Amino acid sequence: MKSSGSGGAVAADDAALRSDVRKLGDLLGQTLVRQEGPELLELVENVRKAVREGQGEELLASLSVEDSVQLVRAFSTYFNLANVAEQVHRARVLAEARADGGSWLARAVDKIEAALKSQTPGHELNSEEISGWINEMSVRPVFTAHPTEAARRSVLSKLGQVADLLEDGRNPSQADRLAETIDLLWQTDELRVGQPEPLDEAMNALYYLDDLFLQTVPEVLNDFAREMNRIDVVVPVTARPLSFGSWIGGDRDGNPNVTAQVTNDAMLLQVAHAIRVTIDTMNSLRQVLSISTRIIGATPELTASVEQDLKHIREFEPRFLRLNAQEPYRLKATAIVHRLAFTRERHAKGAAHVAHRDYADTDELLKDLMLMRDSLFAHKGELIATGLLERTIRTVAAFGITHATMDVREHSDAHHHALAQACGIAGYIEKPHEEKFEILTGFLAADSNLDITGLDANGQKTLDTFFAIADLIDRFGSQAIETYIVSMTKGADDLIAAVVLAQQAGLVNLKNKKARIGFAPLLETVAELRAAGEILEKLLSNPAYRALVALRGDVQEVMLGYSDSNKDAGIATSQWEIHRAQRSLRDIAMKHGVKLRLFHGRGGSVGRGGGPTYEALVALPWGSVDGQIKMTEQGEVISDKYALASLARENIELTLAASLEATVLNRGPRQSVANLQSWNECMQLVSDRSFTAYRALVDHPDLPAYFYASTPVEQLGNLFLGSRPSRRPDASSGLGSLRAIPWVFGWTQSRQIVPGWFGVGSGLKAAREAGKTDVLQKMLGDWHFFHTFISNVEMTLAKTDLALARRYVETLVPQELHHFLDQIQAEFDLTVEEILKLTNKKSLLGDQEILARTLQVRDAYLSPIHLLQINLLKRVRDAGDSADPLLRRALLLTINGVAAGLRNTG
Repeated sequence: MKSSGSGGAVAADDAALRSDVRKLGDLLGQTLVRQEGPELLELVENVRKAVREGQGEELLASLSVEDSVQLVRAFSTYFNLANVAEQVHRARVLAEARADGGSWLARAVDKIEAALKSQTPGHELNSEEISGWINEMSVRPVFTAHPTEAARRSVLSKLGQVADLLEDGRNPSQADRLAETIDLLWQTDELRVGQPEPLDEAMNALYYLDDLFLQTVPEVLNDFAREMNRIDVVVPVTARPLSFGSWIGGDRDGNPNVTAQVTNDAMLLQVAHAIRVTIDTMNSLRQVLSISTRIIGATPELTASVEQDLKHIREFEPRFLRLNAQEPYRLKATAIVHRLAFTRERHAKGAAHVAHRDYADTDELLKDLMLMRDSLFAHKGELIATGLLERTIRTVAAFGITHATMDVREHSDAHHHALAQACGIAGYIEKPHEEKFEILTGFLAADSNLDITGLDANGQKTLDTFFAIADLIDRFGSQAIETYIVSMTKGADDLIAAVVLAQQAGLVNLKNKKARIGFAPLLETVAELRAAGEILEKLLSNPAYRALVALRGDVQEVMLGYSDSNKDAGIATSQWEIHRAQRSLRDIAMKHGVKLRLFHGRGGSVGRGGGPTYEALVALPWGSVDGQIKMTEQGEVISDKYALASLARENIELTLAASLEATVLNRGPRQSVANLQSWNECMQLVSDRSFTAYRALVDHPDLPAYFYASTPVEQLGNLFLGSRPSRRPDASSGLGSLRAIPWVFGWTQSRQIVPGWFGVGSGLKAAREAGKTDVLQKMLGDWHFFHTFISNVEMTLAKTDLALARRYVETLVPQELHHFLDQIQAEFDLTVEEILKLTNKKSLLGDQEILARTLQVRDAYLSPIHLLQINLLKRVRDAGDSADPLLRRALLLTINGVAAGLRNTG
């Protein structure tokens, strides 16, 4: 396939990238000829030309279903290959920046060092204070199974091979191996043949965690410690400034497929993978640590520990005992390998822990590793200790023997449903939040035992979850599961309901000073976000709940839902209310002497809280990242960030650096009181007018009909993206029960992308007409929050293509509903106009030529897929249940193609 001269990616001066895309495009063209004949390559070029000349619809309409399938596969494969080339290019650019001392961590520490020297009044810093913050630092990306990754693992692995080959440019056989891999890619089915199960999703995430353990995290944590040393801050070797989380196997909300058994099995999978990669690392250590006691000594503690190992581990190979008799570090490393293998075997069999043979938890493993380190330090081995061994210790501390800490999430209604049966109080469900709170906190304070013997199936399933959590913590240690998240928390009672159920399973007992897990409200809608401070105040003012938080180290986690608040109120109000909620939560936590840990439920698309991570973190309100932060990694974002080792390192380092910067340098107001008040008032005006415009669209009774008609959203379930249904259990034909993911998915596929920008123009216009032009300009220049918000909206506007959307509407939507597109077009035009006025640009992305060119060139390849999708969607709908399976396959392939072209599903 031809590469359109530009490499399909960036401006003309990016020669290496253009060369890579051209090379892959040519190889793909050869694959098409080899696999399908020259007619397919000719068809691809004819379609591109016809679409460019405005005659594409006639040609596409004349194609057979078979040709349609082949055509969309060709375009989709091209996008996938172009995406890989761009990823490799990004990796090269980052490597060059790193070589010039421009790593994210180095830049963050440079800023901190400058602040230490300047000592701005009111923002004084010292290394001792920073050390305290760093010792408690906890940054945790959390992998979820939210279904927005359209590409199969089999496809992603082939694309990973392409990336490796591109990076290995000096390999003389590169072209042959690339051609082979692209042939394999062509012969691999892009579509899943069935619904994935939760454990399938768990396996997918574990591939990334394995690579992070082996390739990425050791270097990042080593760099972090070295950079902090520059400002006289020592990062303890067993500290956990970085760790990983997972919802996969623990997220029950709306997913009936996640049971207590699934949670157990997912944890076993995690442990097996964690132990496997730790054994690989220990084998490397065993090779390196050839230190002999004939030359240098070892501490009595290490010697005694090795003697204990030899006594209890009879499986030591005689060869190792003979060859390593005077090499205690190798013997210790060998013993650790044995104990790890026994640990994996014990968990697989569900057997009991045996002291000195397997590991009870991560702390025991770290204790063994620290014995080796301490002995090296005591015997002139400082450089050896701070090399591979120290990197291993830091990595093991980050991952533990569970690889990731699992979060468990359930809907608030599930807990009340179980308690209504167990508490023996008539009319419990109908009682208001205030009354339920008093009842439940009474149970909590008294450590009450409720009657849990007669629960129905749903109630028992909810209760079983808590018993499963207790069992997993018993077996795998306190890091296995740390937080229970209550979604749709509307009042403080919704959180306490989960605590009382946990009490019944022995996870919480205030009299015995036991709180084995923490509890986090998930605030998702605008109403809940506005009540955030009130909810947290009520919780922390209650002596029983405050005692529980104290038992959890005085840390209170709160999760913020970006997706549902956006669907509820539009992007401007969603972003603003999340920002305000964080301020409110910060102030309440400070008032009660509690450290706040915010968990940001960000999706991949801007409409679901996505956007550049660094900008998002530094734009958070001051004091809201007090060393503690969690954020979801969802769907296609995971493969985009972590598929290549070089990009994985970049993204992990970036997240850690931004969190460090926010923790140390963003501890107080960055604006004057007068400025902030002025900006708040202006942003509130923008939000209010934006909300009015957005609700005028979504409240129209006919919008559901328009949405379903103008988008391929009904096909989402047929893609088998994830194990969770796309609708909540109270499914209806309206929008209320539709989850945020398909909401964004539908708008994105049809290029309307309403969730990412609608209403912003109305809001900005209202502020400008209210005489706040100067205020808006100052906000854009001096307020991180507002600048990031506008930047993300601008990006989404650039991806929106209402000319293409009109093709969907004219072909698929009844005439009486066309007025919705006119309304969307009017708001789009207004938003573009207002953004350009605000940013003083002549065109969207006018200051980002490479990105603008990328999107422009991609559109040349996307248009045929969109036009095919429209044609096929009409044919499938017209045929109804009798639609040809091949026709349905062709349609689903267009969805994958659009997702690849936009690098975003939902």
